[in-house]
Amino acid sequence: MPVTRGSLFGLVVISLLLSDCSIPSISIVPTVTSLSPTQPLIRVFPTPIPALTKPLEGITYRNLFQEYLGKSDAEVQEKLDAAWQQLFYGAYDYQRIYYPVSSDMAYIEDIGNHDVRTEGMSYGMMIAVQLDKKAEFDRIWKWTKIYMYQTDGPYKGYFAWHCSTDGKQLAANPASDGEEWFVTALFFASTRWGNGQGIFNYKLQAQAILDTMRNKTAEDNGIATDMFDPNIKQVVFVPSVRNSMFTDPSYHLPEYYELWAHWADKDNAFWADAAGVSRDFFRKAANPETGLMPDYANFDGTPATTDEHKDFRFDAWRTLSNVAVDYVWFGADPWQVEQSNRVLTFLASQGLGSYPNQYSLEGKVLSSDHSTGLVAMSAVAALAANPDKGKPFVQALWDTKIPSGKGRYYDGMLYMLALLHVSGNFQVYILGGLPK
Repeated sequence: MPVTRGSLFGLVVISLLLSDCSIPSISIVPTVTSLSPTQPLIRVFPTPIPALTKPLEGITYRNLFQEYLGKSDAEVQEKLDAAWQQLFYGAYDYQRIYYPVSSDMAYIEDIGNHDVRTEGMSYGMMIAVQLDKKAEFDRIWKWTKIYMYQTDGPYKGYFAWHCSTDGKQLAANPASDGEEWFVTALFFASTRWGNGQGIFNYKLQAQAILDTMRNKTAEDNGIATDMFDPNIKQVVFVPSVRNSMFTDPSYHLPEYYELWAHWADKDNAFWADAAGVSRDFFRKAANPETGLMPDYANFDGTPATTDEHKDFRFDAWRTLSNVAVDYVWFGADPWQVEQSNRVLTFLASQGLGSYPNQYSLEGKVLSSDHSTGLVAMSAVAALAANPDKGKPFVQALWDTKIPSGKGRYYDGMLYMLALLHVSGNFQVYILGGLPK
């Protein structure tokens, strides 16, 4: 994907550069296995979220490669194995994004920007836990805790959003999506592999991050804030005093908040409310004709900037997946089917094999590039779309080569996550019911 994703961006960045911190540039991630949940999620606290239409145990992890394309189990597994092997263990200079350090650590590199981001580290951990790769999970997590975790200062308890590959922090403040994915990957690791000692007590680590996300403002240090606005209950773009007044639609993960509402040791009602708020937010942020959402948005869903991030660009690709996965797991909002159909219909109208990767919300083409990352997220949207809308996008993902070269970081991460989702191998892990 284009390296220009990391460039400065207009008025928002100017104000942010004058603030107390840097912000994340928008970059251009004995064994116990439980492949399906064993008990339903039962609400025991008041919430405005629409009633769930099915319990978590009723999730059907559809394999659209089989269902739509007739691929065998062996063919699908070969596809997954090839992607894992290339992106994690391929050639150092043009294939892999995973780099071991010493005997027990590793980082995921943003190749185009030559740095390490919580986005990629958290994605890498999620991919590892879904594929039962505990050694790689632990290596990534240890590097993250040693080099990215803030042990003091106003952002204590958060993770520096990016570092150099030798571990030097390039900015102290977090990017909110990293923490969200860390928490969920750690909860999954806890139930899939059990908890170890210290930083490998996955559940305690997840809870500690949640506590920081909810309670940072109470420190009143004049710089850092909660990662979720405590009143509006939406994830903020950056949890800092100057930069927490708007959000990033691709950071909204109601399917994760729904899980936290049951698994967290505290604040359960807040996380349940946050899930419902994000579902409502998607309705407000999506263009009613194209289904496209902006990179950055105000809490009411309107674009938060007047620069390029008022449009559907690289961050916003992920909204296609976020909407669809929430529907597949919880089915709380039938609008999510309409939305998935809407956005896939729009992209198909732009040319199935060549649709550009950036648009105004109204559908004006803003780029001539066709990107693997958007192909990947479109295929995940097929999980919630009608078969006639989704099948061509599943075929496109199957036919797409594993990303390599300079753009292999972001495209590769989204490609790998999409393969897991579309093949039915991205699953919720619950052992013996709901963790307490």
